[in-house]
Amino acid sequence: MSTPRWLLLLVLLPGLAFTGALKHVKDNRWSREYDNYFRKYTKHYFGPHIDWYWFKAQAIAESGLKPTAKSPAGAKGIMQILPATYEEIKEDNPHFTLINEPRWNIAAGIFYDRKLYRKWKKGLPTEQRLAFALASYNAGYGNVLKAYKRARKEHGEIKAWRQVEYYAPGETRFYVRRIKALMDVE
Repeated sequence: MSTPRWLLLLVLLPGLAFTGALKHVKDNRWSREYDNYFRKYTKHYFGPHIDWYWFKAQAIAESGLKPTAKSPAGAKGIMQILPATYEEIKEDNPHFTLINEPRWNIAAGIFYDRKLYRKWKKGLPTEQRLAFALASYNAGYGNVLKAYKRARKEHGEIKAWRQVEYYAPGETRFYVRRIKALMDVE
């Protein structure tokens, strides 16, 4: 009997993906629906160093993986993207077609996550940048930046989301906590 590939990765590359995928292999709350898109576009936009389950957890938090989901604010699809944001994303990705099509909605959401992730480069440890990017996806980069600045004024150097969380909008605090809970991390 051969050793499963995911187990070898967990042993050979500890910490590389910020969390182990083992939880999701056994957790039946997670369907396998759209896994191929989450894997493909995470690898494409982030490379192999970030666990694609983060973005699937985000989609679960956003829409429960429902491609027809629509928020009161007008956000659409699995990743709950506003049509105006989708149009901006399409400027860099003209091959993306309809916002309601799961493939392109997921691709656009992960592309946008990467854009936000890159904005949080300065001074933050790599493993913390994703929490700031996810918070920015929810509340907007400007709102999270304001929270970051308030926290820095109060506490000095910021190295973790937990230092800023208190200053972020309540919905955003819950959002990031929910994604982390889905990933089984604190």
